[in-house]
Amino acid sequence: MDIKKRIKELVDLLNQANLDYHTKDQPTISDFTYDRMMKELQELETSYPEYKQSDSPTEKIGGLVLEGFDKVTHRIPMMSLANVFDEDELRSFDEKIRKVTTSFSYVSELKIDGLAVSLIYEGGHFKRAATRGNGVVGEDVTQNVKTIKSLPLKLAEAIDLEVRGEIYMPHKSFKLVNEERMNQNEPLFANPRNAAAGTIRQLDPKIVASRNLDLFVYTIVDAKRYVKTQQQALQYLEHLGFKVNPYYRLLPSIDDLVHAVNDYDILRKSLSYDTDGVVIKVNEFELYDMIGYTAKSPKWATAYKFQAEQVETTLKAITFQIGRTGVITPVAELDPVFVSGTTVARATLHNEDYIKTKDIRIGDTIIVHKAGEIIPEVVRVVMDKRTDQPPFEMITSCPVCGHPLERHQGEADYYCTNPECSGKNINTMIHFASRQAMDIDTLGEKVVEMLHELGYLNRISDIYTLRDYRDELKEIPGFGEKKVEKLLSAIEVSKQQTFDRLIFGLGIKHIGAKVAKTLIKHFPSMDALQHATENDLLEIHEIGKMIARSITHYFQDEKNQQLIDELKKHGLNMTHTKEDTIEHAFNGKTLVLTGKLNLFSRDQATDIIEKCGGKVASSVSLKTDFVVAGEDAGSKLKKANELGVRVIDEETFKVMIDGLY
Repeated sequence: MDIKKRIKELVDLLNQANLDYHTKDQPTISDFTYDRMMKELQELETSYPEYKQSDSPTEKIGGLVLEGFDKVTHRIPMMSLANVFDEDELRSFDEKIRKVTTSFSYVSELKIDGLAVSLIYEGGHFKRAATRGNGVVGEDVTQNVKTIKSLPLKLAEAIDLEVRGEIYMPHKSFKLVNEERMNQNEPLFANPRNAAAGTIRQLDPKIVASRNLDLFVYTIVDAKRYVKTQQQALQYLEHLGFKVNPYYRLLPSIDDLVHAVNDYDILRKSLSYDTDGVVIKVNEFELYDMIGYTAKSPKWATAYKFQAEQVETTLKAITFQIGRTGVITPVAELDPVFVSGTTVARATLHNEDYIKTKDIRIGDTIIVHKAGEIIPEVVRVVMDKRTDQPPFEMITSCPVCGHPLERHQGEADYYCTNPECSGKNINTMIHFASRQAMDIDTLGEKVVEMLHELGYLNRISDIYTLRDYRDELKEIPGFGEKKVEKLLSAIEVSKQQTFDRLIFGLGIKHIGAKVAKTLIKHFPSMDALQHATENDLLEIHEIGKMIARSITHYFQDEKNQQLIDELKKHGLNMTHTKEDTIEHAFNGKTLVLTGKLNLFSRDQATDIIEKCGGKVASSVSLKTDFVVAGEDAGSKLKKANELGVRVIDEETFKVMIDGLY
């Protein structure tokens, strides 16, 4: 087989499949076929890295972990647009243009609520992506933007080109990201725009790839070199392989534009992504210089900003929910009201400070909207309609068990102090059985709640005694023999789940799935982790004081010690088996990776070093034995030379680990 030819063939087939699926929304091959070809390409590129193409779709998986973002000066500044907010201001914008010329048309485009980006291509190949920044200087986010599946790495024509677009997070991706953050006890993103901005600045491109960002491209820099109008520019961008928002329109008059804006306001409520307005541009490029510019923005374009839909309703009550870590969250119970496409009857009030800052009281008339068009939120109180409602007072005891609440210094949340609180325990059991933790099929939220009410489940260890009630469970309405056997089988299988999933499943405060994976590398058994001191934990680079203290407090609690003992008796996996290390120069040594590696990914190099008995650290110190320096190595290489640490290049590293990759 001609390897080089096969790699090119797979790259072409997969890139076309990506274009058909992610840009044209017309899939032409099955997921199975796509995955099979991608696996073959990855294996070939690993074995024959010299044949890897710059436009390979494997670039979208996410490669090396970044050390930071370089600054980029835009060749032509990324100007912002002036805003208009109603029909009068829109007509005023039109009148100013008509004082200069009367022979023109408009193009209207949805204003995507995301993160502006500049993309540079050379010879038709993607070279660089940069954020808007302050309009003059942005940040190089090339590696992260590469992971966006709708981004073409190779254009239909071999041209030099700079285009600009908007990176955004679809609603589906936003929901999944926030679910994951909730499972890992991390703060939720307020809206998809914040989520997109936070994601594109991640230093690990693999995280970016996992969050499924998307991209619409909307303009060509110096477009007059290629086309004559904005409509032609959008059509040309589509021809080149870019994803262009399909809802652009050519409009001959201001009346047509006003009607279009009203249509967009209705349309946006049914879209799968956020849009906060309409971008309006004069269509004819030859008129731009004549119409002119202000110091900050062009006069031939503007952005019409939608008003967030705000609806008035009554706050009937404030109830309280308890999470698996014991956090008490106040919830607004509303007279049901229709907002941005759905009926809203509840809205989170976050915490005591949030309520008191807005002076929200039961019985108030309030204004609600959907933050980011998704999350119901109380905007403000209609003070003119307040009568004699008493001020809000935070509850002092748990709404489930009645035990006192406490608020830790420096935190906004209140916690239930009862470790046996059934409300807390229900959520803990739901988390333990969840797909991200022990993955116990059939034991979902509703089943846990029902079995708790019937007295079968009160704490995690009770899950593993359900087999003792097999016959009784079969008599529960909606269960039956098949469902019970499926449940008990899934519980039995869960005993063999990996050690990191068990740690995550226990619901220790601040311990997400990623931290759990880190912990088992350093403490490969439950006994080792239980006896780890705070100082032992702080030796791990990724572990800070808050996490270390949370772990030690958890294992010092007698109830938690008893739980671990019971789970041991039930036969759950409590160890992490490391691969056997080999005799090697890296055995017992500490290495630091820096710069761009061409022959290995960071993960591959790390795995090889650990297989050789070494440890990979993130910073250079006197304890560092080797620094592996790739291309463009920076401050870490400098520090290694200052400290006299041995530096090896990637070729030397390859020779030293010959046969292990």
